[in-house]
Amino acid sequence: MPTALRLFRYVAIAEACSWAGLLVGMFFKYIADSGDLGVKIFGPVHGLLFVLYVAGVLAAARAARWGVGTIVLGLACAVPPFTSLWFERRMLAQRREPVAA
Repeated sequence: MPTALRLFRYVAIAEACSWAGLLVGMFFKYIADSGDLGVKIFGPVHGLLFVLYVAGVLAAARAARWGVGTIVLGLACAVPPFTSLWFERRMLAQRREPVAA
């Protein structure tokens, strides 16, 4: 697997984990009303990983020669929680499938 695709995979997983941390932090801030420490920690972490995910999609797209539709889908998957994992798994599965001649 090319380096760009491997790094994309790691960033997609990390971005999803940061989503989980941010959602837990938001629960404690807004629902449990017990402080905003989780949001203060996971907000910037998630922001950084979001930007890295976008860069990772673009780098992986170049390495794997994805079409424009796939790139747009990958970028759109940066927004809803945990869809970066779905997209990463989808691209990995497509890469493993044999190509019909």
